[in-house]
Amino acid sequence: MKIQLCLLLVLLSTVSVWAQQKKAVKKPQDQTYAEKLGWRKGDRVVILHIDDAGMSYDSNQGTIRALEEGVANSVSVMMPCPWVPGFVRYLQAHPTVDAGLHLTLTAEWRDYRWGAVAGNPAVPGLIDPQGALWPEVQQVVAHGSPDEVEKEIRAQLQRARAMGLNPTHLDSHMGTLFATPEFLERYIKVGVEERIPVMFPGGHNSFLTAQYQEELKQQLISEGRYTEGQALPIPPILAQTHTVGQTIWQAGLPVLDDLHNMSYGWHLPEGVPATAGNLQKMKTARYVDALQQMKPGVTMVIMHCTDPTEVFAEISDSGPTRHGDLLAMLDPALREVIRKEKIILTTWRELKARRDKVGQQ
Repeated sequence: MKIQLCLLLVLLSTVSVWAQQKKAVKKPQDQTYAEKLGWRKGDRVVILHIDDAGMSYDSNQGTIRALEEGVANSVSVMMPCPWVPGFVRYLQAHPTVDAGLHLTLTAEWRDYRWGAVAGNPAVPGLIDPQGALWPEVQQVVAHGSPDEVEKEIRAQLQRARAMGLNPTHLDSHMGTLFATPEFLERYIKVGVEERIPVMFPGGHNSFLTAQYQEELKQQLISEGRYTEGQALPIPPILAQTHTVGQTIWQAGLPVLDDLHNMSYGWHLPEGVPATAGNLQKMKTARYVDALQQMKPGVTMVIMHCTDPTEVFAEISDSGPTRHGDLLAMLDPALREVIRKEKIILTTWRELKARRDKVGQQ
């Protein structure tokens, strides 16, 4: 999350100018996007969203279990990856699943990699010396052009449709499409032109603000400059998400009030073994805490649910945290908290239907 949040803060310093040029917008209102979409004032509306479907067999199995046996209710697919056909076949047999595209411009693992759907000759700036997509976001920024990014976005969308997947939404793997104003503009452009919702947090962004402050606190602690109880600033730049969000809304697409993307960094304390019981207890407690702290509005909670075999460790060392996400989604205790807290679960498909219904109101 730290990388994605930093990228978001950097791009917003200039992207609001683009948004103003696209369309004049009003100042942010107290009304949440959930209210604009027809929910009541004070409602907490949540998408429990799984990233990285199609990335591996283990990712697919974990995703399917979280959707069928657990409380997760939305997913996005990494179209360049090897196990996409298997997951799309599952979606064809389960057409009501809320499935979007996890637009992928990086191939971050050392020994398990993939190339561009558009074909390497069509987007040479997105390709590293191994013939795969670059492993790091900043390498994509350094070598890729906005035209190549848009071409690859459209190629991934075309492949999905050719396979029979009509995505309910678009989002961004590793936050790459939030890395520059030009990348973000192409991402939103494709969504608006194709009438596909794009993930963008344009509301109160309480979780994003808290994440920024926590990361700043840890930085100050590491530098020996933090005093317990010290007030931490809220970056004014976060307010500019409102401008972009309103631009997307006025273009006819739904917008999030907040985004929770912290679970990838939740780990067991040092020395505690990564047993299924320990992982489930820790992850469930963290999700419960997040749900209880959640402010009114539409919030997307991002997770990575994997049911790891011994092979997954050869791909990534993130197996335990991904497995923990799956176990939390399966935990009856989490389902009970959702009921007690009167959390309303929704999907991108429902957000789009509600946005179409309210029109220009």
